[in-house]
Amino acid sequence: MNKWRFAEVAAGLVFLFSLPAIIRAQSSPPPPPATEIPQKTLPPPRARKAPARTDIFAGLQYTDEQKAKISKIHEDMKARVDAVIKDDKLSPDQKGAFLQGFERMERSKIYEVLTPEQKAEVGKRIRELRAETQKELQKKKAQQP
Repeated sequence: MNKWRFAEVAAGLVFLFSLPAIIRAQSSPPPPPATEIPQKTLPPPRARKAPARTDIFAGLQYTDEQKAKISKIHEDMKARVDAVIKDDKLSPDQKGAFLQGFERMERSKIYEVLTPEQKAEVGKRIRELRAETQKELQKKKAQQP
């Protein structure tokens, strides 16, 4: 009789410890078939920047020291851009925001390298570009009914 009691207690313990697993198995969705291999999504292709209407730094004559500093700025920004593009944790919107921010940083760092005369020339170009943009916006507004 003692042997049967031991068997009953052992069977009860096995049942109690396996009950949570049985309940979880019934309530969870079935696992995907073993033949289905999840595909890693590739990052979106690098967005091609729309060609700029005007490069505000085009035509400036740089000294050798300025050229070296600007080259260093370009290399630094390229490394940052590549890191953002390869980052799988960022959404496409986040990547776009980072890339726009890096473009602004690059332009501002290059602007810091310029001489006062070069800065004045760039400022003139920026004002002309803004005036041009305002005229285009006004023209578009006038064409809309």
